Amino acid sequence: MQRRTFVKNSLLSSAAIAAGTTATVAHPSVLNQPRQFKLKYAPHPGMFAQLAGSDPIDQLKFIAEQGFTAFEDNDMMDREVALQEKMGSTMAKLGIQMGVFVVSFDHWPLSTSLTSGDESWRKKFLNTCRQAVEVAKRVNAKWMTVVPGNYERHLPKGIQTANVIESLRRAAEIFEPHGLVMVLEALSDTPDLFLRHPGQTYMICKAVDSPSCKYLFDLWHMQRNDGHLIKNIELCWDEIGYFQIGDEPGRNEPTTGEINFKNIFKYIHSRGYDGILGMEHGNSSEGKDGEVAVIKAYEEVDNF
Repeated sequence: MQRRTFVKNSLLSSAAIAAGTTATVAHPSVLNQPRQFKLKYAPHPGMFAQLAGSDPIDQLKFIAEQGFTAFEDNDMMDREVALQEKMGSTMAKLGIQMGVFVVSFDHWPLSTSLTSGDESWRKKFLNTCRQAVEVAKRVNAKWMTVVPGNYERHLPKGIQTANVIESLRRAAEIFEPHGLVMVLEALSDTPDLFLRHPGQTYMICKAVDSPSCKYLFDLWHMQRNDGHLIKNIELCWDEIGYFQIGDEPGRNEPTTGEINFKNIFKYIHSRGYDGILGMEHGNSSEGKDGEVAVIKAYEEVDNF
């Protein structure tokens, strides 16, 4: 999915990986002592490219050295199979848990897709879900991001909701036998998007009624659309399967905007959450210093 520019900067030559030419990168010490985060924060490809180098395998090694125990990659489905397999085996060796990748059946800018009830869109979506199962196996993933698309302006909202629920029930039948979970992401990028609010997403998850359909609660999007983050997390708790992070304004690392991440993370931790929190944001400053600042920001907000 092409909707996040900071993820685009992640890609590196997969041909070099397949040829076994991974470079050895000397990683500078960011802290004077090893760290262990209370929660499973997941960087994405390219977030630490200045410190770790451009090779994704070296980036995985770097984040493990910095104390991160998870990783996410929206574009994983678009990567070569050999690179997927190499990243999967590297994460397994390093003890890194794979977070979400996007079920990329409808690239940005989105169409009406699942809201329309059009059978050709549903077929395309379900075929991509089947492909996603194979990708998940290669990288040891459990969660995959799904976005239903834009409003179909010619249909009542209730009909669109029913169309989305039907497609998601069919997808859940694909994922359930493999123990995989699609997580629905409500977005704030444009008013054309169908899925935007916590209550709406919660209701759809309840209606699908499957352990393979849960809510991806993106803190940046939800701050922009609704606010009241801890209250909305509490209300939707039993359907939340995954979190993503970004401060507002700017969609950069915690401490750069208005969101009190320390309080939010304290609440999430107090509920016994053992899942992943994807670092789906940019770096507020460029270069190595900007990357060091990201790590230090997580040290700060994880200190609760």
